Amino acid sequence: MQTTAHKDGVRSRASDIRLMRRLLEYFRPYQKQLALSFFLLIVISVLQLAGPYLVKVAIDRYILKNDWAGLNWIVGVYLVVLLATFSLQYVQTYGMQVFGQGIMHDIRLSLFSHLQKMSLSFFNRNPVGGIVTRVVSDVETLSELSTQGIVETAGGLITLIGIIAALFLLNGKLALLTLLALCPLLYLAKRYGDKTRDVYGNIRVTTAQMNSFIQENVSGMSTVQLFNREEENLNRFKRINKENRDGQLKSLLYSAVYFPVVEVFSSLALGIILWQGGGEVIQGAIQLGVLVAFIQYVQRFFQPIRDLSEKYNILQAALASSERIFSLLDTPEEMPDPQRPVVLPEVRGEIAFQDVSFSYNDDGHALKGITFHLEPGESVAIVGATGAGKTSLINLIGRFYDIQQGRILIDGIDIRKMDKRFLRRRIGIVLQDAFLFAGDIEYNIRLGEAGIPPERVYEAARQVNAHAFIEKLPKGYREEVQERGSTLSLGQKQLISFARVLAFDPRIVILDEATSSVDTETELLIRDAFTRLIKGRTSIIIAHRLSTIRHVDKIMVIDKGELAEMGSHEQLMAKKGIYHNLYQLQFGR
Repeated sequence: MQTTAHKDGVRSRASDIRLMRRLLEYFRPYQKQLALSFFLLIVISVLQLAGPYLVKVAIDRYILKNDWAGLNWIVGVYLVVLLATFSLQYVQTYGMQVFGQGIMHDIRLSLFSHLQKMSLSFFNRNPVGGIVTRVVSDVETLSELSTQGIVETAGGLITLIGIIAALFLLNGKLALLTLLALCPLLYLAKRYGDKTRDVYGNIRVTTAQMNSFIQENVSGMSTVQLFNREEENLNRFKRINKENRDGQLKSLLYSAVYFPVVEVFSSLALGIILWQGGGEVIQGAIQLGVLVAFIQYVQRFFQPIRDLSEKYNILQAALASSERIFSLLDTPEEMPDPQRPVVLPEVRGEIAFQDVSFSYNDDGHALKGITFHLEPGESVAIVGATGAGKTSLINLIGRFYDIQQGRILIDGIDIRKMDKRFLRRRIGIVLQDAFLFAGDIEYNIRLGEAGIPPERVYEAARQVNAHAFIEKLPKGYREEVQERGSTLSLGQKQLISFARVLAFDPRIVILDEATSSVDTETELLIRDAFTRLIKGRTSIIIAHRLSTIRHVDKIMVIDKGELAEMGSHEQLMAKKGIYHNLYQLQFGR
């Protein structure tokens, strides 16, 4: 997987073609809208080309002959053409916007769905800001291609072909003079495209870096301010922001040179037509109406060229974004569900680790040769020094990571043979840092699960001692939770997470440092909630406070990724090993 720092600007022409083919796959559900837009563009182009010709007719047939009736008739036709053009452009523009929003909706849905399948190791490797950039900003850029790029480019080409045909029909000699100005413009357009090609890729990269940096610093603002890192972080942001600004200015520089050059050639061509055509009018070789129509066509001739260059910018930005989007979609799911998953009619909660080894990378094992067995309803506490591998062990039970060696069994079935959603639905986890989502208290307990009635939510809250403080809130269970639960205390968030697990009624409960960082009074409430939560369930508890785990059936001591000791509190104390030393350090006896 390429990270968000991937240099999108080094695409080849072949890769551009592949990217366009993949983009077209998202267009297929909207083929009818796309076909209608193309048809309307052809009609609009024909109507726009009719304008100068109607002016020619008005001058040569009616104005120069003082025919007021004919002039009135041709003006009426001209107004009808204008009205029809406006109406069709409205329909075509609205339709393309609907088309673009549909494409953006589908791609974002694909991205978000794919992201939810990725393992935690993927999110460890990729900054949140970079992922958000792909889902939001990069998809928005693709929407510009859908609404303004492809169809309007086709419309510009149709208009150009139509104008060239009209010029030759009016006067072949003047048409050839006009086309002479097109040759150097084609060369300039190619040079302009080559220059802007890499610039837009680099802009997308620096935008992703900027989003990642902002997200990280806003999330950690308390730490930034506490350690007075504002100036240092501002200087780092200045560097990233400067790179982004310089890239934007570079693209503007190319545009600032290219578009005035187009104007120069447009004016030069117009001057040549006035000189040559005016002379022929004086000599009587052509009619005045032909010259006027020719001038109007020439003025319209260079507008599609300017538009095509702008659309080329959109195309380059879209290809840079699409490469980033498809590189994310192409990232394989590291832990796919089996094609034929085993579905247990009922999970009893038996857990077995058989010679399990696991590492996050190639630097060494986080866990090595772990073997133990838990009967349904049995409770075990896991203790050990920081970094010993305790959290790694519980992450493996929920299959947030895959092991490299051994087997993890639930009710005798390897968890790799189970559907991950089925597996995780039977496991309830309370983490040290309880995560709350935007929404009210009730939503954070039931997490939108329609099968959990409000009565079950309230009862779960009562069981874990959360109901009392929730009822005191201004709106009770309808109280809105701010981002990450910033308006609630650590203990309150922890009690809500206990209620969440109880409401889902899993057969296996995992508690990771659930009583750390709270005051004594709240700890007593959590201990009581903890006792009710694990009753009748297979439970795994990680705790640094050894006083909270003396009642469990087993205690496992993890040391440097290995299972060093296992037994009851009394057995391990009598053994006078690692657990005995930890207990002595905490209680001094």
